[in-house]
Amino acid sequence: MYSLKYKVTTSTCDSEGRLKLYSALQMMQDCSEMWIDSEPGVKQYFTEQNMAQLLATRQVEVVRVPQFKEELTVTTSVYGMKPMFGFRNTFIYDAEGKPCYRTWSMGAFVDRATGKLKRVDDETIASMTLEPQLEMSYRDRRIILPKAEGEVLEPIQVLRADIDYNRHMNNANYIRMAMELLPASFVVGGLRVEYRVAAKLGDWLTPTVYNTDAGIIIALSIGSDACAIMEFSEREGE
Repeated sequence: MYSLKYKVTTSTCDSEGRLKLYSALQMMQDCSEMWIDSEPGVKQYFTEQNMAQLLATRQVEVVRVPQFKEELTVTTSVYGMKPMFGFRNTFIYDAEGKPCYRTWSMGAFVDRATGKLKRVDDETIASMTLEPQLEMSYRDRRIILPKAEGEVLEPIQVLRADIDYNRHMNNANYIRMAMELLPASFVVGGLRVEYRVAAKLGDWLTPTVYNTDAGIIIALSIGSDACAIMEFSEREGE
């Protein structure tokens, strides 16, 4: 398990002094990326093989939204490892150790040079420290788009600020873009996101919005290729 300490600061808050979901996701990503420092054998293998792990899917349960100046701890742990995929929990806890966000995610192992899936050898998998799978509601990683046509909105361009060191759009920025398209009164209680095609600098992403019984699904696409599909469920009682 790997953990990082955070504080809810001005730049991470919304207009009501609550931690933005986008900021929470950035905290989770940072902790997950830094985790590899706790597994030197895996880190060395990935460096030698010129490999990276790219996020393929994530599910988020929002238990409670932290407020301005709250002290938080983000933890991440791997509970499953296959030759081309890894599975982890990343939770954000408050100062009392109670969860504010519960998540699980699946990452795909790829060759940095080709961008294609690449296998991790059995010896490296056996060397991994696996932790118990944490309790939360685990849903399917695949998001099925409704058969009915969605509402197609104006394209959004990928800007320089959206790009990370992998030279494509950072995972959290898809969600930031999509949340701008939700109704102002919509309070997110849960999220599923499936990443398919990495958007790059200058790409134009066309949003398609679907209203369903489970919530709102937003797909950001380049032509006929969906880059990310996100399902937002509303907090009960809101």
